Amino acid sequence: MTAPRWPDDDVILYDGVCVFCSRWIRFVAASDCDRRFRFTAIQSNYGARLARTFGIDPVDPDTNAVIQGGIAYFKSDAALTVLSSLPRYRWTRALLTLPKPLRDAVYNLVAKNRYRIFGKYDACFVPDAAMRERVME
Repeated sequence: MTAPRWPDDDVILYDGVCVFCSRWIRFVAASDCDRRFRFTAIQSNYGARLARTFGIDPVDPDTNAVIQGGIAYFKSDAALTVLSSLPRYRWTRALLTLPKPLRDAVYNLVAKNRYRIFGKYDACFVPDAAMRERVME
């Protein structure tokens, strides 16, 4: 069985009501000089469809994801794939050499406690006009 593929590239799927996740998206948008990445909240129709395709529960997401080359990356792989694509953070690619179970354990700890530590919006955060053109709904 082959893994599902996605036709759109450089799409970051995130939890739109999570304060931490929304700040991550704003950080990526500000750091992405080439405007390579596009964003979709898991709460949008497009985001929920993408999530279900890759086995993520849109109601209770436990990971973000990034699509590159039609392939989905999850958890620490997703975060490091995005980060290492940004000009000032290419050095983070070296972190991919750390054992995945260790990286994902740290990721899971933050993900599990993200609402308690950082908070939760009542509704998806609304991007500013400059960022809105990069949002896929």
